[in-house]
Amino acid sequence: MSETSTRSNLALERRKQLRQERRQERWKQIWRIAVLSGSAGAMGWLLLQQGWVVRDPSQIEVIGSRQVNRERVIQEGKLRLPLQLLTLRPQLLARQLSAGLPVDYVQVNRLMLPPRLQIKLVDREAVAQAQRRTRTGFETGFVDRLGNWMTRRQHEGGSNTSAPTVMVVGWQEHLRPPLAQVLAQRNHLGSPLQQVRFEPNGSLWLRTAALGDIHLGPPDTRLPERLDVLRHLSKELPEQIRSLKVQSIDLTDPEQPELGLPAKPVPKATSPAAPAAD
Repeated sequence: MSETSTRSNLALERRKQLRQERRQERWKQIWRIAVLSGSAGAMGWLLLQQGWVVRDPSQIEVIGSRQVNRERVIQEGKLRLPLQLLTLRPQLLARQLSAGLPVDYVQVNRLMLPPRLQIKLVDREAVAQAQRRTRTGFETGFVDRLGNWMTRRQHEGGSNTSAPTVMVVGWQEHLRPPLAQVLAQRNHLGSPLQQVRFEPNGSLWLRTAALGDIHLGPPDTRLPERLDVLRHLSKELPEQIRSLKVQSIDLTDPEQPELGLPAKPVPKATSPAAPAAD
């Protein structure tokens, strides 16, 4: 074998050895990374399990509400201390608090440093009493400014537990938008609003102190126009018509309001005069 061939074989063996060493080194590096990542993950999980814990009620922050305090949130959310924040489901807790507290909005945040639970609330207030039909009969409760139903327990949880003066009769879930429109105008109708009534077919009636019963018809896109006409009538209705004790006003067609006036009394028939005695 020539000297050149021998050198070539030696160089080839050397390259194979270097490739094998580099391959082994790469596997060692991969193994080290896997071990370190696994150790870090296990340590992080252990720290979260043992360190990301609410152990004291002071670690539960309730902000944004004038009506609901920390104790009420703990009670309504059925929170038991120590509380593992890693296992807490914020959306589920938010839905649970929304269902039981007099609030419009709930946001739940889990904070790490220091570990604590932050709950943001927007208060919900009843603006009217309400009645609705259920499978078991009639149920009484309240509604907020958006027309959402409130139970008596939700209302009693608020700071203002006095009963509102407006009454909503025939509340229905799908009629919340028109109800919200009416409630938004309850102090601007020219006369105190006393009652909002929905017929089973959805037809809307109001009752005000000055004008009595007002038929607004279907709660469609012309509802704002009908409310404007009602406001105008409350201010401009002639006194002589008011004195006739209007029984009802029909604003189904807001361009042609119809007044329901009491029927005129029928004059009594005069009995014929008795014949003169002879």
